[in-house]
Amino acid sequence: MDKAEIRKKYKKLRQNLNEEDIEALSLEIANRSLELSIWEADYYHLFLPISSKKEVNTEFLLHILQGKDKSIVISRSNFDTLEMEHFLLQENTKIKVSEFGIPEPENGVRIDPELLDVIFVPLLAFNLLGHRIGYGKGFYDRFLSLCRPESVKVGLSLFEAEEKFIHENMDFPLDYCITPKKIYGFKNSNLYL
Repeated sequence: MDKAEIRKKYKKLRQNLNEEDIEALSLEIANRSLELSIWEADYYHLFLPISSKKEVNTEFLLHILQGKDKSIVISRSNFDTLEMEHFLLQENTKIKVSEFGIPEPENGVRIDPELLDVIFVPLLAFNLLGHRIGYGKGFYDRFLSLCRPESVKVGLSLFEAEEKFIHENMDFPLDYCITPKKIYGFKNSNLYL
């Protein structure tokens, strides 16, 4: 399958999920995340889900990070430049849903991507080599290119891995992907288990 076919397949699979399904699967993902040895870091990047696209609800991960008193970073997307700006999530951070349906910070303390230790990555699908398929705008590939190579990239998926699909050289592979059923580890991921 090519990327367009995979995007179509996983968008349809998501549309078949109801709100209760997404909540239950997202809770499983958050609970499973505790099996990883990633919790000693300082700065964690977390995406806020686009509810209309039925993404993983990251609220459960947010509670884990807050309970561990971690620095949480969230982003705002610029659709003119196709780049993201990153902000520290604080008690007074105002979140506004953009015209694209993305919950984003209106303002805040900017954070350089080089500071990030762990990045939770949204995706539509991923394969057994750790390559992901997103919505096709390249926001996360641009963003990940600015992070330190040793930053841990953790995909979150409602569904299991695709056997294979063609990836592009500019794609940044994941270190892990967490699904409701298991954790997939890729390349140097044994360093962190």
